[in-house]
Amino acid sequence: MTSPQFSGVIPPLLTPRTTEGELDLASLTQLIEHLIEGGSNGIFVLGSSGEVPYLTNGEREKVLAATIETVGGRVPVLVGTNEQTTARVIDEARRLLAIGGDAIVVTSQYYALDNALEEERHFREIAAAVDVPVFAYDVPVRTKQKLNVPLLTKLAREGVIVGVKDSSGDDISFRLLAQATRDIEGFSLFTGHEVVCDGAMLSGAHGIVPGLGNVDPAGYKRLYDAAVAGDWNAARAEQDRLTELFNIVFVESPSVSSGAAGLGGFKTALELMGVIGSNTMSKPMESLGEGERERIRAIVAKAQLLEPQP
Repeated sequence: MTSPQFSGVIPPLLTPRTTEGELDLASLTQLIEHLIEGGSNGIFVLGSSGEVPYLTNGEREKVLAATIETVGGRVPVLVGTNEQTTARVIDEARRLLAIGGDAIVVTSQYYALDNALEEERHFREIAAAVDVPVFAYDVPVRTKQKLNVPLLTKLAREGVIVGVKDSSGDDISFRLLAQATRDIEGFSLFTGHEVVCDGAMLSGAHGIVPGLGNVDPAGYKRLYDAAVAGDWNAARAEQDRLTELFNIVFVESPSVSSGAAGLGGFKTALELMGVIGSNTMSKPMESLGEGERERIRAIVAKAQLLEPQP
């Protein structure tokens, strides 16, 4: 059996905002404590769930600095360095790592029209430019291209990347990658799924990076621990409960984008739980209204995540 360098439940940290739209660093601190108290094994900051495309450079720096300070070395901090091309990622990584971080998470290039050879060069040049481990982030819904298994396996075997966060939704590819990298010492394979984490763990995942983990980190930790122990009935039961909770992301309003629905659902739940101060989204996304708040309240209450009313 190989030992991954990173493992467990590492939620992708949300970015709370005040009702006026400013960064809410007090709520961010409370959210991080909620995650650590829930048993999280790490924090992934400045990822898709953190609304990173909407943050200015200054906001990214403030969020990362607050995260590093709050975590205080208790768990590893993975830093998203999302930019369009190799040179911009390296610039972003150096700027952010000057603040702190234990690893960086890097997507393929986007907007740029490249090929597999250029993608390989992309990851090699970034890894050579930084002194922390590099995760490849496979998220074609945002980059419009899928990182293929042979490329990721080659980069893993040569030590260019220490792991993969797979948010592709391609379970066949995930299984093939797990099989191809199973013997690589120190390599970590994470799923970005919320609702088939038990299946990913059975396939060989070393951990889970669920956006819904912001709301219920303890639930995902129970799922992970059950899977590691080989108690698949317990893992499935916890996954079923979390799948019901995941219904908070489904919004019928045509004025709410898919991004605002998903992250807005998470934020609304956390606001109802008293973890963050508001469910405000980054502009121009629309924040969820009172009708959605009440619908989400019922789902969160059913999941037993709300304090009983006096």
